[in-house]
Formats: sequence, C-alpha cells, structure tokens
Amino acid sequence: MDLGIAGKTALVLGAGGGLGGAIARSLSREGVKVAAADLDAKAAEATAAALAGGMALTWDLADLGSIDGHVKSIESKLGAIDILVNNTGGPPPTTASGQDPAVWLKQFQAMVLSVIAITDRVLPGMKAKKWGRIITSTSSGVIAPIPNLGISNALRSSLVGWSKTLSREVAKDGITANIVLPGRIATDRIQQLDEARAKRESKTVDQVRADSIATIPVGRYGEPEEYGDVVAFLASVPAAYLTGSVIRVDGGLIPSI
Repeated sequence: MDLGIAGKTALVLGAGGGLGGAIARSLSREGVKVAAADLDAKAAEATAAALAGGMALTWDLADLGSIDGHVKSIESKLGAIDILVNNTGGPPPTTASGQDPAVWLKQFQAMVLSVIAITDRVLPGMKAKKWGRIITSTSSGVIAPIPNLGISNALRSSLVGWSKTLSREVAKDGITANIVLPGRIATDRIQQLDEARAKRESKTVDQVRADSIATIPVGRYGEPEEYGDVVAFLASVPAAYLTGSVIRVDGGLIPSI
C-alpha cells in the first residue's frame, strides 16, 4: 500500500528511545523527512543517522521557551511540519499518593503541557495546507491503570481527553488527531519496568517477563517496528477518515472492549 506521505515532514519527539526511534524509521521508509528530537543528544543523532534525510535535535520538552526555535530550525531545513508524533518519556515508577507536588508539576510540564504547546505551534501551518496528522503515543495505563505507575496513569490519561477534543476542532481543516498506545513492547523502558517489578516482588527478571507474557494472547512482547508501522499508517493519506480514536498495539493484552 502506498501511504502517500513521501516528501512530507515529520517531527518525532522522544525519537532516541525504542518506540520513538522505531516510529522515525517507519516514517523514513515511507519517504518522510524526519526530525528526530530527544533530550539525549547522542540518541537523537543515532536515530537521525539511520534515516534518509533526517535531522537530529537535542530537545528538553520541559523547556517550553525552546519550542519556537526548534520548530523554526525544522522548517528551515526540512520544511513545514505535516506530521507531529508526540512521544514523551515516562516518569519514574511511583504510587499515586504521597508524591511531592513539585514532581507532579515537573512531569506535567514535560509530558502534557509540552505536547499541547508544540501541537499549538505547528497547527497553523497544517491548517494553511488543509492537511496534517497529530499522533500522540501514551500507555495502556490510560485504559487499564498499571500498578505503581501513578503519575504516568494520571498524566497520560489527560492527553486522551485533549486529543479527542482537538480532533473535533481540527477535522474540518483536513487534520486528524489520534492516540496510539503500546502494550508490552520490547524496549529499554519495558526492561526497566520489569527490573523494577522484579525487585519489588523479589522475583527474577525472567520470572517477571514470563508472568507478563502469560497475560498476552499472542504470547510475546511486541517489536518496536510493529508499533512504528501502525503510527506510520495513522500518518498516511489512506487514514484520512480515522480521527479521534485510541489505537491499541498490545497483542490483545488489554482485556476490556
């Protein structure tokens, strides 16, 4: 299938990580010019180096004042942004109670407010073209809250309500807004969470992994590329009638309808 997005420009946040890097590569394979942004400069550069015509940006999402400068840099090198992939790093594992308000505020700014502000910055250009894609990667915790990920469950859930509201506001401009969420995808983040759970429950990491796989109908963790390819489809021309949705890439893990 021709996704019809060759030559378009995408900004992928968190592109130095497992999911973000896979998304960047999937878009690049479709001929998209990708700006790979990440707090880790070396990780962003490594992702960009694997792309055809990509560029790397060192981007601290908590620094809202840097947004305009970064977007202008992308526009000057790759063109106006057609596809925005909002993919932020996850906060440390925490309970929902007993957290310092300063921690909540810091994570809200990095995980939620940054996404909203960056989206607002690129929307005028999309509206002018009458075409755009806003894809926000969250977590399965927005449907079935994950134990010991209190901050993540709460803040990522707020993005679901925001994206749905946004999708109705911009649909007439040829812009779609969708949420995509991973189940257990084999990334460094999942490895870290498995290690934290193993320590918490006095188990080995292999035992934790086996327990997790037993809950996944397809019987394995997903591959980052499988996630990236779903995002690439959501960014495509054939996906123009798909908006305001929450797409699960979870191997059937989440038991609810």
